[in-house]
Amino acid sequence: MGQATIVDSHCHLDFPDFDAERPEIIARAIEAGVERMVTICTRLRNEPAVRAIAEANAAVFYAAGTHPMSAAEEPLATFDELVTMSKHPKFVGIGETGLDYHYTAESADIQKESLRIHIAAARETKLPLIIHARAADDDMARILAEEHANGAYSCVMHCFSSSPELGRAALDLGFYLSMSGLATFPKSQEVRDIFASAPIDRILVETDSPYLAPKPKRGRRNEPAYSVHTAAVGAEVFGMSYDDFAVQTTANFDRLFWKAKL
Repeated sequence: MGQATIVDSHCHLDFPDFDAERPEIIARAIEAGVERMVTICTRLRNEPAVRAIAEANAAVFYAAGTHPMSAAEEPLATFDELVTMSKHPKFVGIGETGLDYHYTAESADIQKESLRIHIAAARETKLPLIIHARAADDDMARILAEEHANGAYSCVMHCFSSSPELGRAALDLGFYLSMSGLATFPKSQEVRDIFASAPIDRILVETDSPYLAPKPKRGRRNEPAYSVHTAAVGAEVFGMSYDDFAVQTTANFDRLFWKAKL
């Protein structure tokens, strides 16, 4: 691996998978060359615990929102609630939010309502929106475009694995695509092709840990240190050296997640 550091732009350090060794997980990431991590709160009632992890670790920043798969069982996030949370110095993004019709299509209406609230908060705070999209490409593209027409905001399509059409729609709005371990899997050539056709200045790297461990760690619990394996594949996709890809994606992260810039 090269010497340039990278950023894990999306992980879930508060999940119980990490309870037994959270400090060691963070230390391993830094040792592997992951200089910063954004840990994502997916239910707002967990925000104090997620915030505490960021406060205790210089390398960790955080974002908060209501995950679309939880939208029907959690209280609806409010604009004021999200804007108030965003005032914390280590709060750097709004979400994750979005639409998931794969597992939770029956809550589509509340998911859409929740998504629009998060978009309004992202617009107000100037912080990036963090989007989860699965099996909802048409609605996702339509709502992102409608809302962008109402007032610009920034956004990353986290763990991007949707259609080329949604990828192009997001890029056309000026948004970013984030590459997870899923892009390293042998059967993910279509996903790699989508990334390869995207502008290099619009690409981020993430783990989504504890999920989606990349090759050669596939099948294990994922952790932020493993984002170096995804970055190595990303460098291949773009025909770049690891160091050049690391420097570019870190610059992209700093541009989008401006509050987390060192």
